[in-house]
Amino acid sequence: MRFEFYIATRVFFGRNCVKDNKAEFAKYGRRAFIVTGGRSGRLSGALDDAIGVLDELKIEHCVYDKIENNPSLECVKEGGVAARRFKADYVVGIGGGSPLDAAKAIAVLAVNCIEPVDLFKNVFENKPLPVICIPTTAGTGSEVTPYSVLTRKDMGTKKSFGNEDTFPKASFLDAGYTESMPHGVAVNTAIDALSHAVEGYLSRKSMPVSDVLAEESIRLFGECSENLLKNSFDSDARDKLLYMSMLGGMVITHTRTSIVHAMGYTLTYFKDIPHGKANGIFMKEYLKFNYEHAREKTDNILRLLKVSGIEEFGVLMDRLLHIGAHDDLRLGKEELKLFASITADNPGILNNITHAGGQDILRIMEASLKQAIM
Repeated sequence: MRFEFYIATRVFFGRNCVKDNKAEFAKYGRRAFIVTGGRSGRLSGALDDAIGVLDELKIEHCVYDKIENNPSLECVKEGGVAARRFKADYVVGIGGGSPLDAAKAIAVLAVNCIEPVDLFKNVFENKPLPVICIPTTAGTGSEVTPYSVLTRKDMGTKKSFGNEDTFPKASFLDAGYTESMPHGVAVNTAIDALSHAVEGYLSRKSMPVSDVLAEESIRLFGECSENLLKNSFDSDARDKLLYMSMLGGMVITHTRTSIVHAMGYTLTYFKDIPHGKANGIFMKEYLKFNYEHAREKTDNILRLLKVSGIEEFGVLMDRLLHIGAHDDLRLGKEELKLFASITADNPGILNNITHAGGQDILRIMEASLKQAIM
């Protein structure tokens, strides 16, 4: 019973929380740099709500809406330069995980004249600008983590950085903003949140507090699985999914992710598979691999998800993952070996509850992708 637990983000959860807590936006300065993508911020209404509050408070603002899916180092470098030119006092990230992660990187680069690759050193001469997050998806949990996940083209994968100074100062979670999500995005982001909770639960770094949060997150996914399958969401289900995602973020803040994310990054980078879907492809075989070393915890995961065993869990993932594109995934055996090699070099695999070597990873990948291997 020795552990350390720390969350540095003030969370406002509930409908209309941006407007109802507008005074929070005045705490961090008079010039706000808004980081978002090209669609979700506007379609969800979150961008308009944030701008309305900033206008009401007479806070100058600039919208940077060039964030790509899986933001690259080049993308956040450009954003950092723009924020510096605007002389921003703080950054507001609006959107899914990509804009929120990019906002953290831009907050560092706005006040530190470093190359983006140096972000991963996690030591910054000047403290990053304060960040406010407004998620429009229910999946990444980035609004309560210090981590920013960026695409490393030089490494053929994604990599994260983050320290205590990159925690968002405040986050506004309004499930109404998730109503504009397409069904496939809702499914994929929910599976991402589930993978956070499960990987954290089966992590060497798990602790009593993180386990409580992980169990609640997993339970909520189980309650909402029929909503995800049927594309039928009432306000209660949307609240639960967003809450589930937040809890998963709190879990990985302390445990980090492990094998599932490391494997999933390769499918996202090389095959353009959405991040949550890429994770979901590997989760059944991941549970089978860990079962003998974490039998009690794995059985509890399955109970919370309301499935009878790992095979039924695999059926649930298959039913969910067949929604949307990328069902025509094909890859060769040598390509698969490359993916396994890249995964084996990811330090995140060391967090797994049992050791996973390169051959273990290759076997998990082969079993998970057997129908796609040419």
